[in-house]
Amino acid sequence: MPKEQSKTKSFVLRIDAETMEAIEKWAADEFRSINGQLQWLIDDALRRSGRLPAKKHD
Repeated sequence: MPKEQSKTKSFVLRIDAETMEAIEKWAADEFRSINGQLQWLIDDALRRSGRLPAKKHD
């Protein structure tokens, strides 16, 4: 039986300490994990630019 592929992908992100601290604080303020905050930021930027894949608009 073939293993089901994940719908998410992982990657390494290098970010300066000051920016990371700002993201950590923002995430805590909104009760999100850092990963959740980064996903929200990326989705928001994609949506605002009109580049979010159609299936993500649902």
